[in-house]
Amino acid sequence: MTAFVLVLVVLFAGVRLAVLPGIKDFFGTESHDRSGPALLKSIQDMSRYDAASGNFQVVVDLEKDAKYLPDAIRGTRTLYVGAGTVEAYVDLGRIGDKDVTVNGDRTSAAIRLPHARLGRPALDPDRSYAVSKQRGLLDRIGDLFSDNPNSEQAVQKLAVRHIGDAARESGLTARAERNTTGMLEGLLRSLGFTDVHVSYGS
Repeated sequence: MTAFVLVLVVLFAGVRLAVLPGIKDFFGTESHDRSGPALLKSIQDMSRYDAASGNFQVVVDLEKDAKYLPDAIRGTRTLYVGAGTVEAYVDLGRIGDKDVTVNGDRTSAAIRLPHARLGRPALDPDRSYAVSKQRGLLDRIGDLFSDNPNSEQAVQKLAVRHIGDAARESGLTARAERNTTGMLEGLLRSLGFTDVHVSYGS
């Protein structure tokens, strides 16, 4: 959807630039564009710009023991490989009129954006799997009489948590802000702006 909006913005800008000079020559009048900057509307329409994505893999070693019983009788230990992705995005929908400044001749633009955020980690079931699972005697007997589809839920939740922690330490949000800055600079220069300044705030 984001790419589609960008295409529409560029096409719209191209049509307007092609038509306005012709109006002056054909009718002998001057046209004064007093409308707000088109860039603000296009940014609001995009709302969320997914600017970076990180792929992570973590090995979870989860052991559950029972009090007063040896592991051979009661207890489990699961070794699980969790793979997933985390998206870093900039919420462009939070931009207001005060966050965009355009000079009189529409050649310079300054935009203040909120800092990039991390989305929820998404575990990839096709790349995540249990390497081994050790169970005590009582646990193995219990498995014979029950079908528990959520038996790996604990290690999956732990994998998601570790992936989220890794994403926060990876510098993914900084990468997202650099990518967002590059995208906006390219977009606005294609619309005729020669001086573009992008900054980030809370």
